[in-house]
Amino acid sequence: MLTVDALKEFGANTAEGLSRCMNNEAFYIRLVKMAAADTSGYDALGEALAKNDVKAGFEAAHGLKGMLANLALTPLSQPASELTEILRTGQPGREEECKALYEELIKQKDKFLELCKD
Repeated sequence: MLTVDALKEFGANTAEGLSRCMNNEAFYIRLVKMAAADTSGYDALGEALAKNDVKAGFEAAHGLKGMLANLALTPLSQPASELTEILRTGQPGREEECKALYEELIKQKDKFLELCKD
């Protein structure tokens, strides 16, 4: 069962996430579970990076960053945020850095999804 303590152990800033949910733990957990159920943004980001489509990659990373940061899921929001900033400027020659950040994001996503299993 997903708990605030388990999210804190994962590295989430649960105090911040809860404050955005009026300190309603059930509401926060429900939103976190909704975020875990939708993995389309990760897929879209991976596809965009594979195609070197900076615009689509930025849009996918930016969407993930917003959702993950609002829930204070730091292990996920940090690499998503870094990817967003690289892709925002379309800086050429940083493909390997983007690949490494995406791999970290997916590694953390897999841990997060395992944590969210009932």
